[in-house]
Amino acid sequence: MTNAPEKWSSLEEVAEHLGVSKDTIRNWIKKEAIPYRKVGKQYKFKISEIDAWVDSGKSAEIE
Repeated sequence: MTNAPEKWSSLEEVAEHLGVSKDTIRNWIKKEAIPYRKVGKQYKFKISEIDAWVDSGKSAEIE
């Protein structure tokens, strides 16, 4: 059985996954608070990294 690589998620998908607005995600990107990559002009995320970030408690430290 092969482990397929995790797909990259869009800003919209991450906002829906976390139950927050796209503007909230953009604010977190500006503060470099959330783990992301920039691909061209788009922001991309891995849900596993987002979940680990939430589990670590760092998401609660954003001002």
